[in-house]
Amino acid sequence: MKKIWQKDNVQTNNIVNQFTVGKDLDFDERLAKYDVLGNIAQCKMLAEVGIISHEESVKMLEVLEDILKDIQNEAFEIDKEAEDIHSQIESILIEKLGDTGKKIHTARSRNDQVLVDIKLYLLDEIREITVLTNEFFQNLVKLAEQHKNTLLPGYTHFQIAMPSSFGLWFGAYAEALLDDVEMLFSVKNIINKNPLGSAAGYGSSFPINRESTTQSLGFNTMNYNAVYAQMTRGKSEKMLAMAMATLAGTLGKFSYDVCLYLSQNFNFISFPKEFTTGSSIMPHKKNPDIFELVRARSGRIQALPNELILLTNNLPSGYHRDVQLTKEILFPAIDSLKECLAILNYTLPNIQVREGILEDEKYKYLFSVEKINEEVQSGLSFRDAYIKVGNEIENNEFEFEVKNLNHTHQGSIGNLCLDKVEYQFNKLRDKLLG
Repeated sequence: MKKIWQKDNVQTNNIVNQFTVGKDLDFDERLAKYDVLGNIAQCKMLAEVGIISHEESVKMLEVLEDILKDIQNEAFEIDKEAEDIHSQIESILIEKLGDTGKKIHTARSRNDQVLVDIKLYLLDEIREITVLTNEFFQNLVKLAEQHKNTLLPGYTHFQIAMPSSFGLWFGAYAEALLDDVEMLFSVKNIINKNPLGSAAGYGSSFPINRESTTQSLGFNTMNYNAVYAQMTRGKSEKMLAMAMATLAGTLGKFSYDVCLYLSQNFNFISFPKEFTTGSSIMPHKKNPDIFELVRARSGRIQALPNELILLTNNLPSGYHRDVQLTKEILFPAIDSLKECLAILNYTLPNIQVREGILEDEKYKYLFSVEKINEEVQSGLSFRDAYIKVGNEIENNEFEFEVKNLNHTHQGSIGNLCLDKVEYQFNKLRDKLLG
């Protein structure tokens, strides 16, 4: 298939062609729908401003709608001889309509064309990540409410510290997701700007109407400056990678906790046997492979921003072929993040928490601060009470009867504020999905 930039008397070297195209065709399958939508918006706008006739527009739109239907019905395939999805769509228009099809690329470049495709694709992926994150959040809130009175030892420095609860633990990760979706929302707002019309990065001498394509494509607004519109290639991917890394950090830390709490030395939680794997040599083993792999994948996702920074950081303004590689860095990572969320959503409702954990003798010093606070309420200063209880511990004289832990402040064992966190999360979720 002839390339859209190719001259009649120039042939591309096959080895050069293979290297420059790289893995682009594999990832362009994801962009096919968005490329057609961009073409539809471009076609309508060209007719509105009189660059093409109404009749030409109608013919092009009919072909584009047919291509879109094929994509939606999974009947569309990218020609392996095509340079990319953009050239293939244009080639189909030319094949079907002849000279009329050759007019679709008026007043644009592949630079702003691929920018539109990627931005629309990333916006849809943000919605999908939000849906999965919402399910994870709701699972955590439900578990926090269900187990709010089941006590759990809290640790600092891997040392027994103070009483916690499963409600506090599950609720902590629910609130972490609130911050994560807030970052996703910020990134969505930054990406949600139309670059179409910036052409190769310096605009066009045609009297195009960029407000028209902005509205047709459903963008909130546009990237006004043509040079800056091109500078968002790589920046959009990098910012989404940062939001994904933040969310992955939450998933990784949660998975680490699960692996720790599942171990025999802790034995705070368990899952049905079918959610664990065995050992080839040790028949007693029940390994938390799901959570170890989520932890590992989360680590890889957290490396994304750095990889994209290294790819794009030393480039001046204007388009450079380097940014082609952002697809093969970011797109598989999006899949991986969604898979991690999906498996957590599948397994988490099956978690079983153990009750009566703090009845074990080794946890008695967990209540040292509770004892200090009792002494303070009886009239001692905090520092004197601290010394008194510290001496009791050193002399093996510490005793404390666990009754009700009367923690009442916002965010404590007895006041999780789940309703407040859920209200804020749901507001952001609705904006992200709107």
